Amino acid sequence: MTKEQIFKLFEDTTYVRTSGSPAEKQAAERIAEECRKIGLEPHFEEFEVAMSTVHTATLTVDGETVTCRGYRLCGDHDVEAPLHYLPTTDKWELAKCRGKIVITEQPVGYWLYHDLVDAGVLGIITLSGTMFDPHNDIDDKELRPYYSEDTKKLPMVHVHYRDGVELVKRGFKTAHITIAENPYVGTSQNVIAELPGEIDEWIVLSAHYDSTPLSVGVYDNMTGAIGILGIAEYFTKHPHRRGLRFMWCGSEERGLLGTKAYVAAHQAELSKIVLNINLDMIGTIMGYLHVICTAEEAATHYVRYFLRELGVPGKADQRVHSSDSAVFALNGVPAFSIAHRTYPGGSEIHTRNDSHAVLSEDSMLRDIETISALADRMANAEILPVSRTIPQNVQEKLDYYFFRKRETPKE
Repeated sequence: MTKEQIFKLFEDTTYVRTSGSPAEKQAAERIAEECRKIGLEPHFEEFEVAMSTVHTATLTVDGETVTCRGYRLCGDHDVEAPLHYLPTTDKWELAKCRGKIVITEQPVGYWLYHDLVDAGVLGIITLSGTMFDPHNDIDDKELRPYYSEDTKKLPMVHVHYRDGVELVKRGFKTAHITIAENPYVGTSQNVIAELPGEIDEWIVLSAHYDSTPLSVGVYDNMTGAIGILGIAEYFTKHPHRRGLRFMWCGSEERGLLGTKAYVAAHQAELSKIVLNINLDMIGTIMGYLHVICTAEEAATHYVRYFLRELGVPGKADQRVHSSDSAVFALNGVPAFSIAHRTYPGGSEIHTRNDSHAVLSEDSMLRDIETISALADRMANAEILPVSRTIPQNVQEKLDYYFFRKRETPKE
C-alpha cells in the first residue's frame, strides 16, 4: 500500500456513514473493491439493526422553545413535569427526581438509565458539546434497545451544552417534551475476506468502518479500516501458518453490533479462532502506539518487548477496550486492540473535528508495518504465544463492560 492509495481511500470515504445507512453500505462496497484489487474475494454478512426516524421532537421550558434533538428508539411521548437539575447520580440526588424531567451532564449509560427509571423520572434532557464550541451542533442520539428491553422507555432529548447551562442558570420550573418517531428494521453489514493457512486455527483482524452522526470518521475509524487492508495486502505476499480472517465491522458505534452479529452467527467456529487483532484509530501525526490486551497478563509483556525490539514508541496494558475486540474476548477469544493515541489536543473523535488534519500517510504506513509484523509473529508462531484463555480479572472487567455485573462506585 502506498501513501497515494491511502490518501485516495481517505478522500473517497470522508462522509458520514452511520449504522444501517446507504452511506455505510457505500463504504462497505468501497472496502470490498479494494480487497479485490489485492486478490481477495470478500463477501458481505448482513444483519438487522433497529432504526428510527424522529419526525417530531420539541422541548419547551416555561413556555420557551429550546432547540433539541429527540433520541431515536425512545418511543412516542407527550410529557410535562417540573424541571430538575441532576448534578450527581448519588442515591440522595436520585431520590429528588420522582415525577420530574431531569437535566443531566452525565452520559446516560445502561445503569444510569435504569436508576432514572427506578427513581420515577418522567423524562431526560442530556447535553451535547461544550460551553466553548464555535458551533451549535447537537449530536443525534438513540436509546439503545438493550437499555430498555427489561424496563420502560422514557422520553429523551439532547440539547446543546450552552442551552443546558441557561436552563439551570435561569431557574426554569416546568419542562414539556414531545417526541414522535417511526421505528423500522434496517440492514447493516460486515465485510469479510479470508486467507486460509496451513493449520485449522484462525486469527481475526478487525476494524469498524461506520461513523457517528456528527463525524466523517476519518480517524475513528477509517484509519483502522485502511490499516486492515494494508495488513491483508502484506499477507497476500507472505506465508502464514494460521488462517487469517479480515473483518470490516458495521455498526460498531451503536454498541458493537457488527461483531455481536458475527459472533452469534459463527458460534460453531469460535473454538478455532485463537486471537483477535483489532484496529481502532491509527495513523496520527502525534502520539504513540497503544496495544490493549484483553488477554493474559503475559501478553502485555510480550507486546512491550516486541515494540522495544522494533524501536516503536508505545505501550501495552491489560484491560477492556471499548471496541470490537471486547466482543471476541467476551466469547473466549483473547484480543489485542491497537490504537495510535495522542494526548489531549492531538486528535478528536465523534465530532466534526475528526479530520485528516491530525493524520499522516507516513504514520499510517509505519503503523501498518508494525502491526503487520506483530500479526506475522502470531500467524507463524509454532505455538501461539498468547494463551487462549481469558483470566478471571479480565472476565470480571468484561462483565462490567457488558452490564452483566455492576461495578461498585469508588468513593
